[in-house]
Amino acid sequence: MDSILTKIKQASLEIYSILQKSLGEYTQSTNATGDTQLKADVQADLIVQNTLKTLPCVKQICSEEQTSAITLYDNGTYSIAYDPLDGSSLMGANLSVGSIFGIYQGDFLPQNLVASAYVVYGMVVGIGFTSLLKEGVDYFTYDGEKFGLQKCLKLSEKGKLNATGGTQKNWSKTHKEKMESLFDAGYRLRYSGGMVPDLHHILVKGGGLFSYPATSDAPKGKLRMLFEVFPFAFIFERAGGKAVFIDELESKITPLLELKPTHLHDTTPCYFGSIWEIEFVSR
Repeated sequence: MDSILTKIKQASLEIYSILQKSLGEYTQSTNATGDTQLKADVQADLIVQNTLKTLPCVKQICSEEQTSAITLYDNGTYSIAYDPLDGSSLMGANLSVGSIFGIYQGDFLPQNLVASAYVVYGMVVGIGFTSLLKEGVDYFTYDGEKFGLQKCLKLSEKGKLNATGGTQKNWSKTHKEKMESLFDAGYRLRYSGGMVPDLHHILVKGGGLFSYPATSDAPKGKLRMLFEVFPFAFIFERAGGKAVFIDELESKITPLLELKPTHLHDTTPCYFGSIWEIEFVSR
């Protein structure tokens, strides 16, 4: 596992280097789910691919930018699903973007997750990492020479931040009422449109809620299970929080890590947060 984290650190610095030279230019191509790709998306994907290809312990990888999994080493132990550049559409506004990694022992199934990592590219390069062997999320930052451990991120039982996605006119009545009640209770809106910086913000501040609900235009949500949702569900649970799927039509609450994807690019509505906030939206 240490070798995988080392390679993630290496790839993050290479990606940060291209971000410093990019203006958010679009290509003429789309990714596996039809999103128009930025040049930086393509470059970041190649960097991660080439970096992970040097690890014999990795059996296969899959990326948000690719249509199918890529086999690396038949005798490898781990499968790694990653989003090479989450929130890349924010680059033109000079906002933080990130990378997400889910490390599975065996096939790409949530119960096989053994570690997760994210990278946030802001004023500095920061990496959050956790595994089944850790409590909390180790947060490293790069000082220009090396990565150093800054703190272990843990969530309080209750927070004060509310980051909620989706176009509001397409929210369900129930979701709208829940969000309004949180704001009425004094919660502060913190939503950039980037999953990594918004979830990182909640982790650093010690609590709150992030949600991307089912909406009338996206009833199955917009965030991808393998590349985005499962890795962060694992991270939030290791940090002392919860992560759930809420089916409003059937009044059903399911932990995100109990969902069963049928395709590499399946999406789902999702809620991540401190225990109090998740219990509140689940009621």
